[in-house]
Amino acid sequence: MQIEYAKVSALGDRQDNQDRAAVVASEDAALLLVFDGMGGHSDGAKAAETGLKVVQDLFMNATQPIFDPQGFLYMALSRAHDEVVRIGADVAVDFRPRATCAICLVQEGGAFWAHIGDSRIYQVREGEVLTRSRDHSHVEVLIQEGAISEEEAQDHPMRNFVECCIGGDAPVPDMSITNRKKLEPGDVLLACSDGLWSGLSDSDMAEIGAPGDNNLVENLKQLSMKALNVNSPYSDNTTGTALRWLGG
Repeated sequence: MQIEYAKVSALGDRQDNQDRAAVVASEDAALLLVFDGMGGHSDGAKAAETGLKVVQDLFMNATQPIFDPQGFLYMALSRAHDEVVRIGADVAVDFRPRATCAICLVQEGGAFWAHIGDSRIYQVREGEVLTRSRDHSHVEVLIQEGAISEEEAQDHPMRNFVECCIGGDAPVPDMSITNRKKLEPGDVLLACSDGLWSGLSDSDMAEIGAPGDNNLVENLKQLSMKALNVNSPYSDNTTGTALRWLGG
């Protein structure tokens, strides 16, 4: 499996960074992880860190390539949720640790995505966004119904309200898990927190896959800087993990 990957996480105009991210790769599979601790709740960073560790450990201990990718993603996020619920069990429900998340499993020439909340995954091919995940948010519903445009959503008063997350209440939250997405050489996958995609268009996001001399690390760094500049002086933690599929 031939891949190139990168990670970035910037503080933005916040006092602390509650995002956590990782790329875990072996000869047969790779996993992109982004967890965004929810700043309005106590210990958002702890929720993100706990969730990431659970999923990362499960992946590292699994036989690869993963036999049942969709089942693995559901199980991993369910266990991450249970663990974040456990660490907040003694806290009043409105103040329990919570996080949104996006994870992407790459193996055998394909990718499987899973996300909860408004952390996103993008697939970029030949300089354009081929597809992206759809947020679990009221604003995303309005977009899908045609009530508002993607551009109008960027300034919508409810743009930061998500409908589900890990942590908080005990029941497993809604999550979206894709079927296998075939990869072509040169395809770039990007998992990111809302601090990275907020304020940027699909054409901006597609720059992660820009051809030329820049490697993926540089492309991701430049995209992060663009997000920070666009959202300044109110930029959020800005985090992303990216993988370029080269073949294999």
